[in-house]
Amino acid sequence: MTTELIIFVLLFLVVSGMGFVAARWRKPETIDSLHEWGLGGRNFGSWITWFLVGGDLYTAYTFVAVPALVFGAGAMGFFAVPYTVIIYPMVFLILCRMWSISHVHGFVTPADFVRARFGSPTLALAVAITGLVATMPYIALQLVGIEAVLQSMGVTGHLPIIIAFAILAAYTYQSGLRAPALIAFVKDTLIYVVILAAVIYIPIKLGGWGTIFDAAGKKFAATPAQNDGLFLNAGNQLQYATLAFGSALALFLYPHSLTGVLASKNRNVIKRNMSALPAYSLLLGLIALLGYMAIAAGTKPTVGSNGKPISNTVVPNLFDQMFPDWFTGIAFAAIGIGALVPAAIMSIAAANLFTRNIYREYINKNATDAQEAQVSKVVSLVVKVGAVLCILLLDPQFSIDLQLIGGVIILQTLPSVALGLYTRWFHKGGLIAGWAAGLAAGMWMLYTIPNPATGKAHFGGSAFSLANLGLDTKTTVYAGILALAVNLIVAAIGTVVLRAMNVADGEDATKRSEYFADEGDPRVKDLDLSAPH
Repeated sequence: MTTELIIFVLLFLVVSGMGFVAARWRKPETIDSLHEWGLGGRNFGSWITWFLVGGDLYTAYTFVAVPALVFGAGAMGFFAVPYTVIIYPMVFLILCRMWSISHVHGFVTPADFVRARFGSPTLALAVAITGLVATMPYIALQLVGIEAVLQSMGVTGHLPIIIAFAILAAYTYQSGLRAPALIAFVKDTLIYVVILAAVIYIPIKLGGWGTIFDAAGKKFAATPAQNDGLFLNAGNQLQYATLAFGSALALFLYPHSLTGVLASKNRNVIKRNMSALPAYSLLLGLIALLGYMAIAAGTKPTVGSNGKPISNTVVPNLFDQMFPDWFTGIAFAAIGIGALVPAAIMSIAAANLFTRNIYREYINKNATDAQEAQVSKVVSLVVKVGAVLCILLLDPQFSIDLQLIGGVIILQTLPSVALGLYTRWFHKGGLIAGWAAGLAAGMWMLYTIPNPATGKAHFGGSAFSLANLGLDTKTTVYAGILALAVNLIVAAIGTVVLRAMNVADGEDATKRSEYFADEGDPRVKDLDLSAPH
């Protein structure tokens, strides 16, 4: 364990040093504006953006939780693979439009766009609060990845987590988005090396893939009542499909997912990235297979202080069991560093939401660029403290459940953000009513979902039983999809009714041509940072 811990700490310190040095990388005249601190100068090229967006979307939580789900539930755990494949064609054109309109108007957050598109501070506030609420548990979950590694090395207590996030907070405060952009190179390189080594070396030691799948098949065959297995069955196929599709719709609605996109220097960078990012999905498929390897290797999760096994320690324990100490240390560092990049981007995105759409809109309408940057820096620290408190005060398993809730919540911004890029048909009042109805329906469905494995009667997952709607079936679906359907129906009906009543709508501050502007366009070159948002 000593060798593993030394290597882990050394690599962690190296990337932390890079985080502080990042303030000098591509150094601007001043970093005191959201365009520099929060978006890295909006000038990242294809390679930087690829590592940044990939490092943001494929997190430490993904690294440990996806194979842990495959370890426990089998085929259902692979839902993450199709959803990260189908998302990129879906957002190919949407993100280009978002980039153009944001660079013309100087938008930093999706709520900025909604404010201008629908002329509604209230709708923008709803989108901003939704983004903040959905992002917070996601940041806390990055701690779960680090904690799983530390538990596998026998390191207990919360002090190491607090120290790690204190360092993260310090270099994010100083360097802004440049810090995770620079660290992402190291993080992704380490993860690729570790996973490629794992899918070659571990199967050889275990006797081949046939042995691995046979062992997994025997394990699931012994527990037929749990609805698990190497293959999907009639009871979980619809849940699998709707969860994959709903997760795909939600992915780029998260504020932190858009941050890397808005930091790109032109539309071609986004197009190249949407074409190349599926390479991470191949990696994700290999990561998921680690769950089956753990079954074949007889790996057991670490038992927590409450006497219950900690499922997220399966992959770290597998590495510890199969690799020599020096390489296990590298693997653990890859997971730990994998938490830093997304946590930094998420905290920056959350801080930007607060600054632009709450502070500037309702507290200080005449805030200068420097004041905005300072507020965002402080709020990013507060957000990280909140994430640490989630781990300290809540059961980590509850934090994981919050992430499932977060996906249902963020989906309710799709009509105003994603559809708003293509149509202005919806009335602002209808969108607000749809947002509220979708959230209410989503929360009700999540409340009705139990988790027999943990003994929870409510908020035990995201698989909503259609039997709750009076249907004679055991089929379940992803609650987020049903909540979004309610949202769209209410928004459409509300729009028709409000227009029939001649209720005044907000003014659209955008023009059609602005959705196609690119680098070199005078409107993009000369951002009007003083324009109202």
